[in-house]
Amino acid sequence: MRIVEIANATAPLAEDSTEIASGALIVTNEGRPVAALVPIENADLETVSLSTNCEFIELIERSRTRVRADGGIFSTDMRGRFE
Repeated sequence: MRIVEIANATAPLAEDSTEIASGALIVTNEGRPVAALVPIENADLETVSLSTNCEFIELIERSRTRVRADGGIFSTDMRGRFE
């Protein structure tokens, strides 16, 4: 992992992105992390986009909470609803 203070960041993003295979690049502002450049493996653009979308994450968590409280729906029952 490499840490760079934003005031000292001079390398173009393309250069930094070639070095992340060895670990994340953390950008800080006055010592506090504000961004991270991390390698992505086995994921497509949609997966990455959704995994950082707060509204989507909240929707998934509400669904999980509801399933824990009320139980889920079997796939055969769901298929029957659409026939």
